[in-house]
Amino acid sequence: MMKVGLIGAGWVTQHHLRAWRSQHPRAKVVAIADPSADRASDRAREFDIPVVFPSAARLVERGDIDAIDVASPREFHAEAVRLAADRGIPVLCQKPLAPNFAEAERLADEVAGRTRLMVHENWRFRRYYREARAWLDGGVAGQVVQARMTLLSSGLIPDAAGKLPGLERQPFMRGLDRMLVMEVLIHHLDTLRFLLGPLTVEASRIGRTCPQIRGEDHALVTLATRTGAAVILHGNMAAHGHPPAFRDRLEILGDRATIAFEEGRLTATGAETREVTFDLAETYQASYDAVVGHFVDALRFDAPFETAPADNLETLKLVERIYQLDGR
Repeated sequence: MMKVGLIGAGWVTQHHLRAWRSQHPRAKVVAIADPSADRASDRAREFDIPVVFPSAARLVERGDIDAIDVASPREFHAEAVRLAADRGIPVLCQKPLAPNFAEAERLADEVAGRTRLMVHENWRFRRYYREARAWLDGGVAGQVVQARMTLLSSGLIPDAAGKLPGLERQPFMRGLDRMLVMEVLIHHLDTLRFLLGPLTVEASRIGRTCPQIRGEDHALVTLATRTGAAVILHGNMAAHGHPPAFRDRLEILGDRATIAFEEGRLTATGAETREVTFDLAETYQASYDAVVGHFVDALRFDAPFETAPADNLETLKLVERIYQLDGR
């Protein structure tokens, strides 16, 4: 059985831990580290983790860990990956690898050949996006002409109690200098790359309307594929008339059909008609399960990671370019 150490005990780790539990008996989380003893202890009790550590360094020093799962805030990712690499321990690291592209590139170069590193980018592992990719590969849409991906949320608009649902769910977003694009739309950029291939950023506009956060809460980005198809990514977390929860909307317009996803329905309309319905809550956790399963399989069979650093750096290049074009 693979013995796993989890670094971090924040909100997202509940999904990591459920994913690791789905791998039993192939793998088990045997230790967790977080500066907050209360948070770490709570997670340990909930998921039957026998040992709690106050730091990543203490966990790695344990000596019998076979793999590390890094789910701490982004500013601590590089340190945790380096600690694991020093001991040759394979790492699954939450996106992004580092707070910016340059730091992530340095980290990837530094640990290459010293350990195996996979980026935890779960959005592309959602079943509806895997199905959409299969349809595209099968020629359902034909030649892609245009595409649009949208994420609109009212998570940064006060609710009836005066609270911001988005910050109640993930309070760390409040202090991020790079918020919406680096923290949220990075998933959508990666998914668009997964679906459409290499992309270039042609224009971007980002800004902030919510006074309770430091970074941006809305963005509009224009991209292009290698074949010249125009792609628009539109995100806003302070959008009136939309629910607080994140809900993606995708349209890919081809010369044979349009592939669309909205509210759990993936459809193809045109020369060929298809429809598949997904349970959004189940699919959400299943994407974490799929990432962890892929990591375990790749280590077990010495296979490549789909989201190895070289691939994920391509997504981070897009993120960096979006900020550069907006003068940040």
